[in-house]
Amino acid sequence: MKTVLIDGYNLGLEKGTGVATYARNLSYELDRLGHGVAVLYGNRGGTSRNPLLREVSFFDSSYTERIKLLEMLDKVQRYVPKPLGQSAVEVPVTGKVVSRTFDARLPKFNRMYNAPDAFSRSQAAFQLWGGLSPIKLPEKPDLAHWTYPLPMRIKRVPNIYTLHDVVPLRLPYTTLDNKKRYLSLLKTLDRKADHFVTVSECSKRDLVEIVGIAPERITNTYQSVDIPAKYRDKPEEQVAREVEGAAGVGFKEYFLFWGSVEPKKNIGRMIEAYLASKVDTPLVMVGAQAWKSDEELRLLTSANIRFQRLVDRDIHTLKRVIQLSYAPFSLLVSLIRGARAALFPSLYEGFGLPALEAMSLGTPVICSNTSSLPEVAGDAALMVDPYDTAAISEAIRRIDADADLRADLSRRGVVQSARYTPEIYREKLKALYDRFL
Repeated sequence: MKTVLIDGYNLGLEKGTGVATYARNLSYELDRLGHGVAVLYGNRGGTSRNPLLREVSFFDSSYTERIKLLEMLDKVQRYVPKPLGQSAVEVPVTGKVVSRTFDARLPKFNRMYNAPDAFSRSQAAFQLWGGLSPIKLPEKPDLAHWTYPLPMRIKRVPNIYTLHDVVPLRLPYTTLDNKKRYLSLLKTLDRKADHFVTVSECSKRDLVEIVGIAPERITNTYQSVDIPAKYRDKPEEQVAREVEGAAGVGFKEYFLFWGSVEPKKNIGRMIEAYLASKVDTPLVMVGAQAWKSDEELRLLTSANIRFQRLVDRDIHTLKRVIQLSYAPFSLLVSLIRGARAALFPSLYEGFGLPALEAMSLGTPVICSNTSSLPEVAGDAALMVDPYDTAAISEAIRRIDADADLRADLSRRGVVQSARYTPEIYREKLKALYDRFL
């Protein structure tokens, strides 16, 4: 059995992201391919010689104590000519710590390692020296698959990096990245990496045309959609109760957006278009506010918004937009299933997994006609120019009023999503790994 290491950079225990979903799904597919899975985290805890304390500190979200030796090393590293790299220790997961709270967010793994602050240290080292930080593990894997462009590597094994998109370069005004450093990192990885993986033909074209990576060094595996049957097949009566309890709306009587509130998600234009549509169907938004969220939400005033805990039961004073800052995955699936349609007018997506999730659950989708979304959604979504609020507004009115259109998109969506099953994704991964293992 070969062992593949993946990073836990986006697999934090406190919240999830699209890249976290990618990494988690990758870990399960590696296991199904018969490979051992090792996961490297960069938590601050987990360095004690006592195995129990390593396990305790890994799951302790309040662990903030800094070991004195690490603080000294931080200072020393500023005066040495090259990155020192780091050694990881194994985190035993024995069951002595009750970790079921994190079951839905943990990846599949055979071994779990931790190198304190490894990700932030590697990024600081790259800023200072421009190199990739080596990581030493108690047991060397056969291959390292980094799920994000990290300035890290494992020596003397193939190192593969997933590059989901180049949003910092394509839409620089939508991210806070240091663009010069980001491009420098991609150029460095191009020199050092054994291969790259991406998730759409759109992203591959951008990597070739903008970054200059040779096309033969990039494999597009796409992604898969795989929602557990216990959530997907839940009785509609139960889904309706959960939706009503969480958001105060009826089954199939609301539009839904979910994701981080950030510029590339185009929230501002979506809200403007929704309010201009003057439909009676409420809009439910699920997601944490990220950077520039105030600007994106500027149209949400007390006149047209209510929050989860401020549910007004009087239909005559019902607010039009309902915000939930967070929903656990089981509730989110119910919210998707219960929506009249999902709104996803992003300015740019490397893949667009939420749109695919909605289609797989039979929920009609309004999405952008840009970036990767046309190739992922095919003819199964109502596509609009994300910069045209009038077009988005018209699509909302149209899908709200036309039950036959919703039924047609629902059928098409289920068919389209079948092109992105775990089995198809697994075959693409197998072909990739067979080249390096």
